[in-house]
Amino acid sequence: MFGVYKLVLTWRIIMAVLTVSTLATRTLFISIEVLFEHALIWARSGRSFLPGFDWKKISIRHQWSSIFCSSQCDCPMRNHYLEEEQRRQYGYRIKNAQLEKTYINMAKVVGVPTRLLRASNPIDSLLCHFCHNVTFPCTKNGCIDMEHFKVIKAHQIEDERERHEKKLYYKYALLAVYPLINQTVGRMQRISEGKKAEVFALYSAHDVTLSPVLSAIGLTEARFPRFAARLAFELWQNTDKQKEHYVRILYNGEDVTFQTTFCREHEKRSNRPLCSLSKFVNFVKKEMFLGPEQHQLL
Repeated sequence: MFGVYKLVLTWRIIMAVLTVSTLATRTLFISIEVLFEHALIWARSGRSFLPGFDWKKISIRHQWSSIFCSSQCDCPMRNHYLEEEQRRQYGYRIKNAQLEKTYINMAKVVGVPTRLLRASNPIDSLLCHFCHNVTFPCTKNGCIDMEHFKVIKAHQIEDERERHEKKLYYKYALLAVYPLINQTVGRMQRISEGKKAEVFALYSAHDVTLSPVLSAIGLTEARFPRFAARLAFELWQNTDKQKEHYVRILYNGEDVTFQTTFCREHEKRSNRPLCSLSKFVNFVKKEMFLGPEQHQLL
């Protein structure tokens, strides 16, 4: 082991230092996202994280864009790759006769045209069934059942495999979430240098936000984000050498740091259980757009 680590972002420290200026909250312009943020910060099992904290003073920044691109949303090439990826998805979908038959059947059950039944609609029903024991929709035309979802899931797995091979989504993801990841690494740099910065940043969003982030940092094994999926970037400090800082990345509570593009090889060369912050910074500032093949040579 290499000395004693100090976790910069722990709830104990947060409760001691969190103020209006050190807490950053970002949310999509959807009321339910705001409620999620409030629930996480100010209530957990009936016990407040911050008793007596006047949360009305907090400024929550709403974003119309699901990728939190702030003032850097204008990117024609990003839109190009997204359109190409959507064409690929559509082309792959219409080749699957069983899937198309399933969508037609489901659309008939709920009484909408097939073209209006997006993939996310039945997935929402499935999540409600598993997470809240809500029954599947039934009408005079029949019921949506588990067999429908088996077909959708099988197609989703195959689609993800082709998506990784074609790399259109990966190219879209890099351009889409670069502003967000750049903000994250910049915040970490400022904290590591002892400068004034927000020590806790919370983003409340959707799978269309999380999926490109997972793709951009190289978590290729991560599939469609599950219900209430969460991704955390942590900043650590070595108390023996306080100028040394490290990052740890958790996905749904699991440490995936050494599955990322920038730290995958680090684990093989070092006995340190964390990844150097400098590797994350270098990835974002210099290597992010090199592509996975070039990263393997570094």
